[in-house]
Amino acid sequence: MKVTVVGAGAVGASCAEYIAIKNFASEVVLLDIKEGFAEGKAMDLMQTASLNGFDTKITGITNDYSATANSDICVITSGIPRKPGMTREELIGINAGIVKTVSSSLIEHSPNTIIIVVSNPMDTMTYLVHKTTGLPKHRIIGMGGALDSARFKYRLAEALGAPISDVDGMVIGGHSDTGMVPLTRLATRNSVLVSEFLSEERLNQVKEDTKVGGATLTKLLGTSAWYAPGAAVSGLVQAIACNQKKMFPCSVLLEGEYGLNDICIGAPVILGRNGIEEIVEIALSDAEKAHMQESAEGVRKTNGLLAL
Repeated sequence: MKVTVVGAGAVGASCAEYIAIKNFASEVVLLDIKEGFAEGKAMDLMQTASLNGFDTKITGITNDYSATANSDICVITSGIPRKPGMTREELIGINAGIVKTVSSSLIEHSPNTIIIVVSNPMDTMTYLVHKTTGLPKHRIIGMGGALDSARFKYRLAEALGAPISDVDGMVIGGHSDTGMVPLTRLATRNSVLVSEFLSEERLNQVKEDTKVGGATLTKLLGTSAWYAPGAAVSGLVQAIACNQKKMFPCSVLLEGEYGLNDICIGAPVILGRNGIEEIVEIALSDAEKAHMQESAEGVRKTNGLLAL
């Protein structure tokens, strides 16, 4: 099992670290355009191998995609954050160019790979990979929902005063502050609906805190988060590599599911060795359907900024 992670920044390095620590991959290739950067991150991580008890080989490489050949799974974290004075159109234009180049370079050397997109705006970048690579839809996955759901469960456990292992919940919809649809109605503590323990007002607060989860961290850190995004990616990669058939909400190309067409947006999927084994269509309330439609409209607006 060979996994490539493109982008050796904080998120990419965390992806590589968590994948290696779980010890299910034979090799992780960390690639970056900055000379020596991926090599340094890989060496630093390999020096933790005896301490953390893993045998996964981590290789760092500068912009040489031949080193990624025959990767089973490729993760794209490349892109730039929005800078002061930069328009949304400029950000999307730059990141779209990066993601398009990276994805085509990966597929050139690993034509049978499964691609996981992390780069933002994530739903739109996932859609771009669909439109420009020709890969079958089950081999293109956007990461956002797995991360948003982890943040949702963190907030639920906090509100309940419960261990997080007691809590289950899921976020669907777009990977943005306004696009997320946390499914509070279906969230549980050990199979008991959380609405049995929390007031509607408290549940709404959990929902709102979840939706601004990334922005809250950016305000505190001065940059985007990396531990939870890296862990979310490693969970998806492991589910695929080990054929676990686990359910995660991921950004997936919908073709009629949830009443949506020709859009990548967060929905529950079963992940296994083929990538997306199944899109799970759950019954939503009228309010949840309305929120999903609103979320889709926002994603479509962003997609409209792509020069396809």
